[in-house]
Amino acid sequence: MAHCVTLVQLSVSCDHLIDKDIGSKSDPLCVLLQDVGGGNWTELGRTERVQNCSSPEFSKTLQLEYHFETVQKLRFGIYDIDNKTPELGDDDFLGGAECSLGQIVSSRMLTLPLMLKPGKPAGRGTITVSAQELKDNRVVTMEVEARNLDKKDFLGKSDPFLEFFRQGDGKWHLAYRSEVIKNNLNPTWKRFSVPLQHFCGGDASTPIQVRCSDYDSDGSHDLIGTFHTSLAQLQAAPAEFECIHPEKQQKKKSYKNSGTICVKMCQVETEHSFLDYVMGGCQINFTVGVDFTGSNGDPSSPDSLHYLSPTGVNEYLTALWSVGSVVQDYDSDKLFPAFGFGAQVPPDWQQYFVLLLLTDGAVTDVEATREAVVRASYLPMSVIIVGVGCADFEAMEQLDADGGPLHTRSGEAAARDIVQFVPYRRFQNAPREALAQTVLAEVPTQLVSYFRAQGWAPFKPPPPAAKGPAQAPQA
Repeated sequence: MAHCVTLVQLSVSCDHLIDKDIGSKSDPLCVLLQDVGGGNWTELGRTERVQNCSSPEFSKTLQLEYHFETVQKLRFGIYDIDNKTPELGDDDFLGGAECSLGQIVSSRMLTLPLMLKPGKPAGRGTITVSAQELKDNRVVTMEVEARNLDKKDFLGKSDPFLEFFRQGDGKWHLAYRSEVIKNNLNPTWKRFSVPLQHFCGGDASTPIQVRCSDYDSDGSHDLIGTFHTSLAQLQAAPAEFECIHPEKQQKKKSYKNSGTICVKMCQVETEHSFLDYVMGGCQINFTVGVDFTGSNGDPSSPDSLHYLSPTGVNEYLTALWSVGSVVQDYDSDKLFPAFGFGAQVPPDWQQYFVLLLLTDGAVTDVEATREAVVRASYLPMSVIIVGVGCADFEAMEQLDADGGPLHTRSGEAAARDIVQFVPYRRFQNAPREALAQTVLAEVPTQLVSYFRAQGWAPFKPPPPAAKGPAQAPQA
């Protein structure tokens, strides 16, 4: 039976958070972590930070895969963010909660008490998490501006921002919050995109409430006006909507509106994923560069990153193994160029040179490479040169103290000796997965963002030509 795997997004809100800031409320942010075994947790994502708010509703959702056959233990941490650093160690912890993803999807909306530590509640603080299955990859892209908004600030104009809410389960759910535009009654907000499922649940007739407010740093934002619409109406852009303040409308008979919201563009587009590009033929190349400069220190010293431990492991080899074992699956020819830099090699004394390249255990142009790869006389170290193989780093060549190759026999024989010298298979106990995730975590997002900026859709190879009926052999 096939595993039940789908992508879900989690919406998070909190109530009654404790206040850690003096003279104001906290600036909360939610971090999602997943148990990866052995007492280790890995971060899956973070929401945005909401300023001066003790009961925040986060607009940024947290996405992860749902696997029916496993227990996916999750941990939600709420932090008061008062600086621009991504580390959380210097931020105040407002409370956390643990549960499984199965609990969330089976409940559809799960509310848990926040705990500072086991047995110690974080005041009356609670966290509410709801899940939605992402059934398609369509997004709503919009451009919005406003005209003649009400002035809300005594010494200035207004600092307007927009919020879009979708209706569901008898309440309004925040789908998007725009940036704040300072001191402007005729603002134009940046173009934005929201997943269609998150924006309206995939239904163009779902009621949408749009609120325009004046931002205040203490969290007491003033409502400028609001209006109700739907995705179907927004798609009729360009369209204008009157921004209505309910209290002003009741008090003043001559009241018309508090400004006009102009939707310049609203389109439903398909947002291609990383796998769309990979399955369309996009490949990732892996190139190795080895630093030959003396700044790395003496490799015989344990303090150097080049230090080769008695087990045959150093930081560089672990990094290359971790990243290369992942990237190799996206390269069809399995050929990985390796270069050195930071040393001058004869006869031309070039500072950039090709290293020994090994593929499937076979050495490519060994003699020419040996002539080029010579350690500079001022570098008092042995240098480990890694050859990248089809599925492993299958061989390496070590330079001896006088700068010549340690092995003078054929490349194949040298490769066999070095494989025995360096126990690569011992890497199976190293935390390679965590290292690879750290290095490669941003690659899919960066790749998709670049292709999207270029307007490049995934390539769709034509289907193979249909084969005709077999013909009888000619006499």
